Amino acid sequence: MGKGKLKLLVIDDDPKVSIILTEGLKDYEILSARSGSEGLELIEQGKPDLVLLDIKMPGMDGLEVLDKIKKKQSSPEVIMLSGHGETQNVVISIKKGAAEFINKPFDVKELEIHLQKVLEKGRLEKRLSQLTEEIKRKKHYDKFVGDSPNMLEVKALIEQVADSELTVLIRGESGTGKEIVARMIHSLSSRKDESFTKVNCAAIPRDLLEAELFGYEKGAFTGAHKTKPGRFEAANKGTMFLDEIGDLPLELQSKLLQVLEQHEFVRVGGIKNIKVDVRIVCATNRNLDEALKQKILRDDLFYRLNEITINLPPLRERKEDIPLLVEFFLNKYNEHYKKKFEPFSSPTLKRLEEFHWPGNVRQLENLIKQMVVRNDENIISQILSEDTEEHSSEDEESKPSFEKDLSLKKRVSQTVAHQEKRLISEVLNRTNWNRRKAAKLLEISYRSLLYKIKEYKLDQ
Repeated sequence: MGKGKLKLLVIDDDPKVSIILTEGLKDYEILSARSGSEGLELIEQGKPDLVLLDIKMPGMDGLEVLDKIKKKQSSPEVIMLSGHGETQNVVISIKKGAAEFINKPFDVKELEIHLQKVLEKGRLEKRLSQLTEEIKRKKHYDKFVGDSPNMLEVKALIEQVADSELTVLIRGESGTGKEIVARMIHSLSSRKDESFTKVNCAAIPRDLLEAELFGYEKGAFTGAHKTKPGRFEAANKGTMFLDEIGDLPLELQSKLLQVLEQHEFVRVGGIKNIKVDVRIVCATNRNLDEALKQKILRDDLFYRLNEITINLPPLRERKEDIPLLVEFFLNKYNEHYKKKFEPFSSPTLKRLEEFHWPGNVRQLENLIKQMVVRNDENIISQILSEDTEEHSSEDEESKPSFEKDLSLKKRVSQTVAHQEKRLISEVLNRTNWNRRKAAKLLEISYRSLLYKIKEYKLDQ
């Protein structure tokens, strides 16, 4: 047998067929099976490139064997052998996935031409599949903009871990793109065709979170008129993204640990263990090391979540990516709002690169969106100036006392207003600007929140 020969498996109860092909096809290694079950075993063991399958066989016939072959994850191409007068079976076999059919008796040279045609078709389909996958992979990076060393490191780590079953913890400041990374991990994994389920642990009230995650049985509590599956059941076979995992209540952490370690849980008010197959990806902007010290995060859960950690750098540490991000958001919102806003002037771009970006990429995106909608580049200078002044006011605290405004009332008022604005902005970002949820978390009325948003000129 020459090196590199293609393997052709012949499944036919007539031994003469294999003998004829062994003598006539010198470029192929011929494997022979006399029954369907024997052929299926050889496919598992020998991984043939092609299968020549007779329709009429005792026991398991060719159509049944074809069904079983095509159910395998990477099945070889199958050519059916049929006697004359079996047109109906030929049509059925093609519908079931056969690549070609040959009538008996056949000419070996003619058969070889058919084999080459099927192999070439298979190569073209494989190449097309690879190209399609490459296009999909590039599409996943559309929203993940940046080629700074920091971001190239992150991209490389995503590709390394995406198709594993390891639990991933994404850490980074608010607005750095943690959800985008989670979606990329899902999209580049073998679970990409299943559901991606997101739960923001900080946005759901504590007393509802358990029922939201794990579901509940009928009668579990007042208002539970019927059984309701939770998010984990909805995410079965897919990926569960737990955002703001640092805000998960301590009493639910043991239940999450059970899902991670045993792949099962019990609904609220239930007694039956429910099995799930879920890949878990988590994200947080909190200092988890501090949470461990304060005993508000279980050690065993932390180490289980921390199998792989992806640290997203803040925008101020990847300023070389700002021009790329600006171009991306300009194109995005020009298209969305049917605008034709021109690229920024050099002074404006320089101003963006020099800014400190406390709200990271989300802040930059919101700024450009507002500018495109209002069709005014000067908005950038105005907003950045206001933010810079506010940022500078923080630095006032570090100045010597004789350089400060000595009015205690004024200083306290400014400090309170500044902290209030920062807290409201943070909660709005955490809740994806769901104002009602934000008002509830802040423990103020919805109307008061709207007034504060207007007063502090906060804008999504």
